[in-house]
Amino acid sequence: MVRLQLGISAVYDLLRPRQLASITLGHARRIPAHALTDFIRTRLEQEAAA
Repeated sequence: MVRLQLGISAVYDLLRPRQLASITLGHARRIPAHALTDFIRTRLEQEAAA
């Protein structure tokens, strides 16, 4: 994934446990922009709490 600079395998590893939200349109899996924002915010909050 270009925005997060992750490979496709890493993205699917985030999608499986639903750490990153997505929708399916036909055969294509799409990740809404707000899902990326939510994912990044959550990760930042987790790191700040550690």
